[in-house]
Amino acid sequence: ASKILMTGIKPTGIPHLGNFSGAIKPMINMISEKGSNNKAFVSIVNYHALTSHPDPQKLIFNTRSVAATWLALGLDPKKTIFYKQSDLLQHFELAWIFSCFAPKSILNRAHAYKNFIQTSEDVEKAEKKVNMGIFSYPILMAADILLVAATHVPVGPDQKQHVEIAIDIAKNINRSYKKQIFNLPECIIQQNNQIILGLDGRKMSKSYNNTIELFISEIQLQKKIMSIKTNSQKINESKITDDCNLYKLFSIFATNEECEQLKLIYSNGASWKQIKTILYEKINQNLKEPKQVYNDLLSKPQIIDEILNNGSIEANKIAQEQMQTIRSSIGI
Repeated sequence: ASKILMTGIKPTGIPHLGNFSGAIKPMINMISEKGSNNKAFVSIVNYHALTSHPDPQKLIFNTRSVAATWLALGLDPKKTIFYKQSDLLQHFELAWIFSCFAPKSILNRAHAYKNFIQTSEDVEKAEKKVNMGIFSYPILMAADILLVAATHVPVGPDQKQHVEIAIDIAKNINRSYKKQIFNLPECIIQQNNQIILGLDGRKMSKSYNNTIELFISEIQLQKKIMSIKTNSQKINESKITDDCNLYKLFSIFATNEECEQLKLIYSNGASWKQIKTILYEKINQNLKEPKQVYNDLLSKPQIIDEILNNGSIEANKIAQEQMQTIRSSIGI
């Protein structure tokens, strides 16, 4: 059966290898699955980025940069509805409806909010500092998903809970009105989706400042790869690929055969420097062409804007229909 896929990308910085492995690559693969009739919505969720109060010019740039990244890596706007969240005002109407059916206890457990509080040294101060955007983030995310009647939502392991909250809210509304207003979407977690670690061995994340961005210069890429933290095993010591971040990064771009070859190189006792050089060459070779496309697109922002506007027109038709059904079901 054909699926309606939906994914949202937050424009909070330059996309990195963790984003590529966890979101971009699996989504593009699913859209272009041979023989499938999947419909795909890819939304740049720029209102979600407001929780960190970005500079307005930077937000405009990041939005275009994210769009250019996905297009450069193979997203086909003819097969995808590719749009900006801010162009569909129905999101915010639906978010209000959802907030009337989302128990506060669910949001207390939501990890965007919990992380913010728990990673702060002073919990009391953090409670004063946390804004309602962070607290009710999953409500707007539920609106992103359910506004386009998505059946499947591909996410990284860390976003699974937010999709489950969307499902809970949809169930609550269906139960309250005793009718199937919303279909319940399914969460797709990529099976081999290991969490990609950053330069310092923690999860690759902009907030840890440990990322390898996708389209940096060759010199910067080499420098970053050479600085990845490894264990203290010496040259000629046999190494294993299990839980090794260099191997995980290599496997994002490599064929099974290439992965097997690298396993041999590990067990034959190559030095970490040799392994890092192999990794650098693999990533650089795979990203050379997309980097060119990315830079070309960024130099012609009107092309990016036009693609996103066309996507918004398509998405708006669907959102309007969906909202009419919802409004008539709830008496508005």
